[in-house]
Amino acid sequence: MKVCFVGFDNLPVLAREYNHHGNGGAQLQQTLLAKALVAHGYQVSMVVWDYGQSDAAAWHGVTTYKAYRPDAGLPVLRFAYPRLTATWAALMRADADVYYTSTEGGLVGLVAMFCRRHGRGFIHRLAHDNDADPKPNRLSILYTRDKQLYKFGLRHAHTILCQHAGQQRALMENYGVMSVVADPLVDAPGRQLDREKHDLDVLWVSNLLPFKRPELAIELARHMPSRHIHMVGGPQPGFSDLYSKIESAAKKQPNLTFCGRVPYHDVGDLYDRAKVFINTSDAEGFPNSFLQSWSRGVPVISFFDPGGLISREGLGVSLRSIDEMACAAEHLIADETEWRKVSARCRNYMDRVHGDHVVLKPYVAAIEEAVRRRKK
Repeated sequence: MKVCFVGFDNLPVLAREYNHHGNGGAQLQQTLLAKALVAHGYQVSMVVWDYGQSDAAAWHGVTTYKAYRPDAGLPVLRFAYPRLTATWAALMRADADVYYTSTEGGLVGLVAMFCRRHGRGFIHRLAHDNDADPKPNRLSILYTRDKQLYKFGLRHAHTILCQHAGQQRALMENYGVMSVVADPLVDAPGRQLDREKHDLDVLWVSNLLPFKRPELAIELARHMPSRHIHMVGGPQPGFSDLYSKIESAAKKQPNLTFCGRVPYHDVGDLYDRAKVFINTSDAEGFPNSFLQSWSRGVPVISFFDPGGLISREGLGVSLRSIDEMACAAEHLIADETEWRKVSARCRNYMDRVHGDHVVLKPYVAAIEEAVRRRKK
């Protein structure tokens, strides 16, 4: 079985030598799934951006086909050339049985068209709650053309995967399509440190985007003057002003270390050492940062609780205000006995729910379903 992941910015996660380029949660999930499928005997490829690498170069058993440079082409014209033509050509070279996309955008429709034209299976997975909501203030697609392509892609996918039941309901209500809940994969940590070696009080890790509300991490530092916060996040296209604003404000806060962008392959050391992890977003999908924290026994304190999971499983604290976040963080940092209880629940939950033998099942079933349906 040949499976191709279409994720232009996957290469920085797959290949360490390109990790100075930015990446996000969807790219991590595609890469983790690709590597897991290789381990289970699948032939796996990716369509990625052209960063100067050789075409058909392989890492971890995953063959990569390059489409175009991120900055290639002239405005307006570049949609057709080189973006559409180069992407279509890369999909042809991959020659897979099943193609897989994540996140919203016109690319979903383009891949759906390719699969319909050539009789291939097509799977799409949601990466964020907003991907299931077409309202202008939710779905982050700028152009009407791309919104229509995205809708086409959703309606012609052989299987749609989502992150939790809320997304499943929203997809049916807003797009009239059925979906299957598939839990995210996790990159298992290389080490497990005991409590006394968790020497970072509070950790915040995310891309610097408005909905992540990074300014609240700085506000939390002001509410906890006796504790130190480490903040990790790189600039995002179109939001350089936000990055500059946060960087400037963070430097004025004595108990906050602003690390800027830390490559994915290096950020694990910070998760290893954190006592608590905080999330200040007003909306998410299922943050990879939660899984990376819980797999290391690090409690999560967050305004966002996917499906009520944090509260239900006791994996940290879900709350509503900065004052509550400061109190919860202080309590877990100061009370070693309570921290160890929550930490043990985090590790037990990850072993029970996110082991490869459990979490891979819906993905494998989706691949088989896509192959079955493409033959009809």
